[in-house]
Parts: sequence; structure tokens; C-alpha cells
Amino acid sequence: MWEISLNLLSENIALGNILLKAIIPPIQELGGVVTKNEDNGYFSILVGVSERDKHQVSMILSSCIIELICTNFKLDFLNKHLFLPEHDKIGMTAFKKALLNFDKETDKFIIRKNLNLDQDVFIESFYHFRLKPLQDKWAELIALSNENRDYLISSESFIDLLKFLIDNLDICEDEISIVKEDEGYKIFLHEDQQYENRVFNDESMISSVIDLSPQKINLYFKESSNAINLIKQIFEERVSVVSAAPCILRKKH
Repeated sequence: MWEISLNLLSENIALGNILLKAIIPPIQELGGVVTKNEDNGYFSILVGVSERDKHQVSMILSSCIIELICTNFKLDFLNKHLFLPEHDKIGMTAFKKALLNFDKETDKFIIRKNLNLDQDVFIESFYHFRLKPLQDKWAELIALSNENRDYLISSESFIDLLKFLIDNLDICEDEISIVKEDEGYKIFLHEDQQYENRVFNDESMISSVIDLSPQKINLYFKESSNAINLIKQIFEERVSVVSAAPCILRKKH
């Protein structure tokens, strides 16, 4: 049997639970065992699988660690170092999410190149000592934003920067539909496939759409909103506006 432990400081147990939740389903599907333990100031995830599944499980664990660093660690880095003029909450949510996804494939490559799963992993130590080049890369982008904070006081300039970031994100979905209803927004990846099977508020909708980074967006609404207006501004020609939701979306959901 091949065994490995992934360790986070106990103060970061919330991150440990995010990682644990991502790891359990694919490992259990392969017949592996996943347990957790908290001792000596560390929250540890212990994984055991058969030797024949070592390579496949290593790929799974690598992807989960990479996603944790690219998302949660990077967001913490942004929150600590990004100092911009106060815009509306929806706009700032969109800006941070765009920065979070900007050049993400390069971020993943840097992490993967440095990650060694032939031994137990202490994730904070790995992040602080092996991923200094990654943090330097993030710092350059943040410094550029901070240095131009006076320029970004203008809402028009802020939107221009947002559009630049959005235009430089990798396309992840060919087409999505956003339906605005009284209780919030529903997002459909294809006509009858509802994204995450949930209703989104303004901020979570904007955040999710930037994560999806679609080539085309169909907007269905009777009354507009600040979030919809921002979508139209930053995605521009990718957006197609319709006054009401198509029948297929209303009937199936």
C-alpha cells in the first residue's frame, strides 16, 4: 500500500476541510482510504491506496493541492496586499475574481513543477519556501494595480482594467445562460444543465461567471440590475440580451 499525509497548520483547519472534501470522493472511488487527524499543531489528511493506483492518486492529490493554492492561498495574498480605491462591492468582487483567475494556467504549472508527492507534504512550508517565484509573480500584478490606484479612482478606468483582465482569461465554457428571477440568478452551462443547482445572488453570480469565463453569455431578465449591467460592460460583445427566460429553462427548473 502507498501512503502519504498532507498537512496544514491547525489554524488553517478550514483550508484542510476544503482539501479533504475535494480528496475523499475520487480516492474512495478507487477503493482508497482517507482519514484525518489533528495533533502537534497540524491538521493532517492521511491517504492510503494500493501501489497500482499510486500514479493516478498522485495526480488527483496534485490537482487538489494546486487548486487550493491557486484559489484560497492566492485570495489571501490578494486580500493582504491589494490596496485599491473603494468601488461598489460587486465591482470589487469581480476585480478580485478576475485577478484570481488571471494567468491561472501558469500558476498551476509553477506549482506542479515544484510539488513532490514522494514524501509527506507540509503545505504552508511548501508554499512559503518552494513557491516564492509564484508569490513574486502575484506581487508584480498587485503592485501594478496599487501603483495605478489614483488612475483607477475613475469608474471608467476601473471598468477598462476589468475588461482587460476578463479578455485575457482562458475561455472555459463555450456558452452559458443567466436567468434573473425574483429570488436571484440561475446559471445554465447548456440549455437544460443548471450550474451547481443553486440560486446565486449578485456577487456570487458575477464571481461564478468569471470562473466559467464563457465565450458567449445569454442574459434573460425582465428587470436589469447592477450585476447584469456589469456583466454587459466587462464581457461586451460576448453578451446577448433577451427580455425573458426561454420556455425550456422555465419548465425544467
